[in-house]
Amino acid sequence: MQKFGFSAVGVLQGSVQMFSAFEDNGIMWTGHGPRRETRRIDFSEPFQTVPVIHVSISMWDIESSANQRADIATQNITAEGFDIVFRTWGDTRVARIRADWLAIGAVRHDDDFDL
Repeated sequence: MQKFGFSAVGVLQGSVQMFSAFEDNGIMWTGHGPRRETRRIDFSEPFQTVPVIHVSISMWDIESSANQRADIATQNITAEGFDIVFRTWGDTRVARIRADWLAIGAVRHDDDFDL
Protein backbone atom coordinates (compact mmCIF):
# COMPACT_ATOMS: atom_id res chain seq x y z
CA MET A 1 0.00 0.00 0.00
CA GLN A 2 1.30 3.42 -0.88
CA LYS A 3 0.48 5.96 1.84
CA PHE A 4 0.49 9.68 1.16
CA GLY A 5 1.70 11.80 4.06
CA PHE A 6 1.08 15.48 4.24
CA SER A 7 1.94 16.19 0.63
CA ALA A 8 -0.38 17.19 -2.16
CA VAL A 9 -1.66 14.36 -4.34
CA GLY A 10 -1.51 14.65 -8.12
CA VAL A 11 -3.53 12.72 -10.66
CA LEU A 12 -2.61 12.43 -14.34
CA GLN A 13 -4.48 10.47 -16.96
CA GLY A 14 -4.05 9.75 -20.61
CA SER A 15 -4.83 7.58 -23.58
CA VAL A 16 -2.41 6.19 -26.16
CA GLN A 17 -2.85 4.12 -29.28
CA MET A 18 -0.36 1.31 -28.80
CA PHE A 19 -0.32 0.35 -32.48
CA SER A 20 -2.43 0.02 -35.62
CA ALA A 21 -1.02 -3.12 -37.23
CA PHE A 22 -3.64 -3.91 -39.87
CA GLU A 23 -2.88 -0.78 -41.93
CA ASP A 24 0.72 -1.79 -42.68
CA ASN A 25 0.53 -5.57 -42.08
CA GLY A 26 2.43 -5.19 -38.82
CA ILE A 27 3.63 -8.13 -36.75
CA MET A 28 0.64 -7.99 -34.36
CA TRP A 29 -1.68 -8.56 -37.33
CA THR A 30 0.40 -10.94 -39.45
CA GLY A 31 2.64 -12.72 -36.93
CA HIS A 32 2.27 -15.78 -34.74
CA GLY A 33 3.72 -16.70 -31.38
CA PRO A 34 4.87 -14.29 -28.67
CA ARG A 35 4.69 -10.62 -29.67
CA ARG A 36 4.90 -7.41 -27.69
CA GLU A 37 4.62 -3.67 -28.17
CA THR A 38 5.95 -1.10 -25.67
CA ARG A 39 5.07 2.59 -25.47
CA ARG A 40 6.83 5.08 -23.17
CA ILE A 41 4.65 7.56 -21.28
CA ASP A 42 6.37 10.70 -19.96
CA PHE A 43 4.49 12.74 -17.37
CA SER A 44 3.90 16.45 -18.01
CA GLU A 45 5.64 17.08 -14.67
CA PRO A 46 7.32 14.62 -12.31
CA PHE A 47 5.82 13.22 -9.14
CA GLN A 48 7.82 13.49 -5.89
CA THR A 49 8.00 9.72 -5.63
CA VAL A 50 7.05 6.78 -7.83
CA PRO A 51 3.27 7.01 -8.40
CA VAL A 52 0.66 4.27 -8.50
CA ILE A 53 -0.28 3.45 -12.11
CA HIS A 54 -3.47 1.86 -13.44
CA VAL A 55 -3.59 0.82 -17.10
CA SER A 56 -6.39 -0.78 -19.10
CA ILE A 57 -7.35 -1.57 -22.67
CA SER A 58 -9.89 1.04 -23.76
CA MET A 59 -10.24 -0.14 -27.37
CA TRP A 60 -9.34 -3.41 -28.99
CA ASP A 61 -9.76 -4.53 -32.55
CA ILE A 62 -8.99 -8.24 -32.63
CA GLU A 63 -9.76 -10.77 -35.36
CA SER A 64 -12.48 -13.14 -34.15
CA SER A 65 -11.71 -16.51 -35.77
CA ALA A 66 -8.87 -17.36 -33.34
CA ASN A 67 -8.49 -17.19 -29.57
CA GLN A 68 -8.30 -13.62 -28.28
CA ARG A 69 -5.20 -13.48 -26.10
CA ALA A 70 -4.07 -10.19 -24.59
CA ASP A 71 -2.00 -8.97 -21.67
CA ILE A 72 -1.38 -5.33 -20.74
CA ALA A 73 0.94 -4.21 -17.97
CA THR A 74 3.28 -1.45 -16.81
CA GLN A 75 7.07 -1.56 -16.46
CA ASN A 76 9.90 0.81 -15.58
CA ILE A 77 7.76 3.11 -13.43
CA THR A 78 9.60 6.21 -12.22
CA ALA A 79 8.57 9.63 -10.94
CA GLU A 80 8.98 10.88 -14.53
CA GLY A 81 7.03 8.23 -16.46
CA PHE A 82 6.52 4.55 -17.26
CA ASP A 83 6.19 1.99 -20.06
CA ILE A 84 2.96 0.32 -21.16
CA VAL A 85 3.55 -3.20 -22.48
CA PHE A 86 0.98 -5.06 -24.57
CA ARG A 87 1.54 -8.75 -25.29
CA THR A 88 -0.21 -11.42 -27.32
CA TRP A 89 0.73 -14.95 -28.38
CA GLY A 90 -0.35 -17.98 -30.38
CA ASP A 91 -2.45 -17.31 -33.47
CA THR A 92 -4.18 -14.19 -32.11
CA ARG A 93 -4.37 -11.39 -34.69
CA VAL A 94 -4.55 -7.90 -33.22
CA ALA A 95 -5.36 -4.98 -35.52
CA ARG A 96 -5.35 -2.11 -33.00
CA ILE A 97 -5.06 -1.48 -29.27
CA ARG A 98 -5.64 1.74 -27.33
CA ALA A 99 -4.66 1.92 -23.67
CA ASP A 100 -5.91 4.36 -21.02
CA TRP A 101 -3.81 5.08 -17.94
CA LEU A 102 -4.08 6.82 -14.59
CA ALA A 103 -1.17 7.91 -12.37
CA ILE A 104 -1.71 8.93 -8.73
CA GLY A 105 1.08 10.09 -6.45
CA ALA A 106 2.62 12.71 -4.20
CA VAL A 107 3.42 16.05 -5.83
CA ARG A 108 5.04 19.23 -4.70
CA HIS A 109 2.71 21.91 -3.28
CA ASP A 110 3.26 25.68 -3.42
CA ASP A 111 3.33 25.76 0.42
CA ASP A 112 6.10 23.12 0.70
CA PHE A 113 9.35 24.26 2.28
CA ASP A 114 12.56 23.82 0.32
CA LEU A 115 15.03 21.93 2.48
